[in-house]
Amino acid sequence: MITPVATKEAHRRRLQGTVISDKMVKTVVVKIDRSKMHPKYKKRYVVSTKLKAHDEARAYHIGDVVIIEETKPLSRDKRWRVVGKV
Repeated sequence: MITPVATKEAHRRRLQGTVISDKMVKTVVVKIDRSKMHPKYKKRYVVSTKLKAHDEARAYHIGDVVIIEETKPLSRDKRWRVVGKV
């Protein structure tokens, strides 16, 4: 019996957001906006989340729209890294 070769490919979440702070060394704060619907009134509203992401080259600055990817914990708060600019 031939068993298929299992390739380990990481399926990591990717999110798009705006850089709101680049004051830390090798870290940027990215604001992620998503819309939710109110369960009773059925109105859509925006919910924001601020995530810290690793930026090794310090290439991204305030106002840049970036894509971040989930990664292993890099520090107490950092669990994301910047993949690229939109």
